[in-house]
Amino acid sequence: MPNEDQKQTHFGYQQVPIKEKANKVAEVFHSVADQYDIMNDLMSFGIHRLWKRVAVQKAGAKYGDIVLDLAGGTGDLAAKFSKIIGNTGRVILSDINGSMLRNGRSRLIDMGIAGNVDYVQANAECLPFPDDYFDIITIAFGLRNVTDKDAALRSMYRVLKPSGRLLVLEFSKPVIPGLNKIYDQYSFKLLPLMGKIVTNDADSYRYLAESIRMHPSQEVLKQHMLDAGFDKVDYQNMTGGIVALHKGIKY
Repeated sequence: MPNEDQKQTHFGYQQVPIKEKANKVAEVFHSVADQYDIMNDLMSFGIHRLWKRVAVQKAGAKYGDIVLDLAGGTGDLAAKFSKIIGNTGRVILSDINGSMLRNGRSRLIDMGIAGNVDYVQANAECLPFPDDYFDIITIAFGLRNVTDKDAALRSMYRVLKPSGRLLVLEFSKPVIPGLNKIYDQYSFKLLPLMGKIVTNDADSYRYLAESIRMHPSQEVLKQHMLDAGFDKVDYQNMTGGIVALHKGIKY
């Protein structure tokens, strides 16, 4: 059997040593951090804002809640939660990538959001928070980049309060006949081209397309969440299954 240093995992379509994946993902997001929001709007034609709005609505946050926004990037969800949970609540915007976290902090401060948001650089696989702490955890377009997704889901389960909710918003598998072919053409031809033009980095957006294809399907991710301990796991397909929103509850 291979030892720990020899074990492999996927980085897009490549096989890389497990211990190297986090650094490779970090390089991708360091490269694109400054143009991240612009590219999100271009890539999704602005629809990512609707997907995130639905995720926030489904989370059911209320005044005074404590919310963890994992892989929170430039703070889209954190900004929305901040307005809902008020002065007695807390939002922790967390990302493993320092460049993304700094951009998120700057963006939220520019928006006038400061009093109820904290910033923590953390790995989702080993969250540095107490047991039974959060009312809600969200992770939007970040789980596919995690090396050990099962460890991350177990970590999220641990830090959720009983009756707490996890919402996973992620690219998934198209369910409309014929959509796959169009989506593949867009992903592997147009995305890298846009990345080249806007960020001078086609490779990072090629990785994006590959990482989406390597991410579990809707039903497989649902089972992973159940295996991690979550109950009442269900999901909602959006934009023909290009994106899916999974929700699980800790009991």
